[in-house]
Amino acid sequence: MRYEVLLVDDHKIMRDGIKAILKHSDEFDVVGEAETGADAVQMCKRLRPAIILMDINLPGLNGIEATSEILRHVPETKVVILSMYDDEPSVVGAIRSGARAFVLKKASDNDLLEALRTVAKGGSYLSPQISDRLLHRIQRGDQEAKAVPSALEGLSPRELQVLRLVAEGKTSKDIAVMLDLGLQTVRSYRKTMMKKLGVNNVAGLTQLALSAGLTRFAAPEGQK
Repeated sequence: MRYEVLLVDDHKIMRDGIKAILKHSDEFDVVGEAETGADAVQMCKRLRPAIILMDINLPGLNGIEATSEILRHVPETKVVILSMYDDEPSVVGAIRSGARAFVLKKASDNDLLEALRTVAKGGSYLSPQISDRLLHRIQRGDQEAKAVPSALEGLSPRELQVLRLVAEGKTSKDIAVMLDLGLQTVRSYRKTMMKKLGVNNVAGLTQLALSAGLTRFAAPEGQK
């Protein structure tokens, strides 16, 4: 049986490399490519691939957020997250979003194919380096570390999503398009977050997002 795969990565050279790997396998067919999380959501609705190979670090909607959106619309699709980083918030966030595998970009061709095969058959997969570290943490008894800093614990997953995009300089209109929401709905999220977090402007939201590590950068002044 052959499985249809959607590739999502904002670097063409990475997509081309993955296509070359899959071309040598008689199990997987690349049926589409996307450069952003928002495009991936729309393409998945149309193509309904068996598997999505998703970069975690995407412009706009990141891979974790795009995974959540996709599985809301196409729950049968299985998502494999690709990442350069193996930090715990990324791994935990990916699994909580519904991803079935987390594969490091430094993994071998065989490891990538094994992840895809495992997920295609209904299983889950973590790169060995990640599995080893999580095992050590469980053995130490501290496996319940939180992925979201306490300052943001009162926010819903959707509010966290909107907060990150606000902090990265996206307008309410931009966010509405990315998340397929009404403009007034996005504005309502912003007002609710300000009330919950005790801030009264976008700059305050941005500072909280940065200090909590929700985003690595803020928009330049004047672009909010």
